[in-house]
Formats: sequence, C-alpha cells, structure tokens
Amino acid sequence: MEYVYATLLLHSAGKDVSEDSLRRILEAAGIAVDDIRLKSFVAALKEINIDEVIKAAVAMPLAPVPATPSTASAGTSAQQAQAKEEKKEEEEKKEAVSEEQLAEGLSALFG
Repeated sequence: MEYVYATLLLHSAGKDVSEDSLRRILEAAGIAVDDIRLKSFVAALKEINIDEVIKAAVAMPLAPVPATPSTASAGTSAQQAQAKEEKKEEEEKKEAVSEEQLAEGLSALFG
C-alpha cells in the first residue's frame, strides 16, 4: 500500500512517478524499499491512467457500514448474549439422550 500512497502523492503534486522519486518518498517515510517490487510496480503503472482510476474509485458507491452497538445499548447486547446462551443450553438438553432411553433402544435391538 505504501507504494500506492507514494504514487498518489507524486501524482497529486504533478511530479513524475519514477523509480527514483518513489524510492526517495518511501525512504523518507522510513520504509525499506524492495528493488524488485519497486521496478515491477513502476512498470505496471506505465499502463495505468491514474486520473481515470481515481475518477472510477470516486464514482463507485461505498458499501454500507454496519451499525455498532452504542454504550447505551450495552446492556441489551449482554441480555441478547445471555438469551443466546440459554437457548443453546436448552437445545443441548434436548439433544442429550438419557441413559434410560439408550437402554430401551439397546434392549429393542437385542431383545
């Protein structure tokens, strides 16, 4: 991501996006530059129109952000969690077969 941020910074400043300019920005930010990654990134950028990519990104609708419970409803969340646990325990009790039922089943098999 750092390479993309540095590219956007250079582009918004109207500067040439080159290996040297990207390297200087990344090093100034204290980021270790991988030469192979830098060369392949700059080569890929030559085929991309950054202005079009930015316009396309702005035109894309944002995904809705799920609502998070507020501190006022923290009690409600705790109550919901407790209700879920109780429901789960009830289901486990229903699923659990008593020893008597098992014995009846076995006696029916072996007669």
